[in-house]
Amino acid sequence: MTPTHEVTNQVPPLIDYDAAEYAPILEALHREGASDAAEEVHRVGVRAGSAQAQEWGDLAEEHPPVLRTHDRYGNRIDEVRYDPAYHQLMSTAVELGLHGAPWVDPNPHAHLVRAAKMAVWGQTDAGHGCPISMTYAVIPALRHNADLAAQYEPLLTTRHYDSALKAPLTKPGLIAGMSMTEKQGGSDVRAGTTRAVPQSDGSYLLTGHKWFTSAPMSDVFLVLAQAPGGLSCFFLPRVLPDGSLNNMYLQRLKDKLGNHSNASSEVEYRDALAWMVGEEGRGVRTIIEMVNMTRLDCTIGTATGMRVGTLQAVHHANHRSAFGANLIDQPLMRNVLADLAVESEASTTVAMWLAA
Repeated sequence: MTPTHEVTNQVPPLIDYDAAEYAPILEALHREGASDAAEEVHRVGVRAGSAQAQEWGDLAEEHPPVLRTHDRYGNRIDEVRYDPAYHQLMSTAVELGLHGAPWVDPNPHAHLVRAAKMAVWGQTDAGHGCPISMTYAVIPALRHNADLAAQYEPLLTTRHYDSALKAPLTKPGLIAGMSMTEKQGGSDVRAGTTRAVPQSDGSYLLTGHKWFTSAPMSDVFLVLAQAPGGLSCFFLPRVLPDGSLNNMYLQRLKDKLGNHSNASSEVEYRDALAWMVGEEGRGVRTIIEMVNMTRLDCTIGTATGMRVGTLQAVHHANHRSAFGANLIDQPLMRNVLADLAVESEASTTVAMWLAA
């Protein structure tokens, strides 16, 4: 009997490959004298290209996070629940040191090696890269408060991921977030109206809102608020030292066109406890150090997205035939793919150069 549905000329999944086998990344390591890290980056590449890691990325994107503001009894809990695959991605990224390990690594090429691994592991899923990037970026800004840095920097750089909602200093490792944007200001963060009222013990109580706070289940945040002396930067924990929730209330999650695995939220603060980082009235100057480092990762992440798209297109063209030849052998298709490859490689080269 003749088969009625034999599948032919379909492209096999792009899995079980070395995602680090990419000239701009390896050449950057060689150019900067970090060739000895290539083996480590290749190990990350094999993990990133594995069927398991690629499935984690698919599941995290297909099952976006869900906000639960209250439990079944009506108690406020303000929790965002993620697909287990998201936590697998986060745990692996932290294990690989993508979140903060370079800050405590004496290797002079630590940040470049981290960037190379970020560009490789980022091929699994873009969304979880946001909290990983913010954790990496928070360290330079946090060092403007030596006491806070001494307490929290070891937990922000250790290679342990713990998604539980617990007091930060009781956890083996922490994830950091950033909260600046308000409805009326957007990128003009100086227009923020969130107030910070000083307390007798040196802490502050923050009241106001933030229009865009990604990764709201992070353990700690840097937040901009108006202190008596002007716009200042504050360190705000998600959970207080006694284990109770800080007065940080999640209003809703953003409905986004993409980047679905990463929760982006709207937040209200009602006397939320926080501590100042940096000088009063110089909050932008303080938090900009965190912003600058996240912008490096935006460059790496964008280049990685271009790499993934180009790789998928070339893979498809290699395995799909039309009009008597594989697509890869069709002149017009080859021209398009060549253009994509040039732009992708150029972007990755620039990203690695910035990281170095």
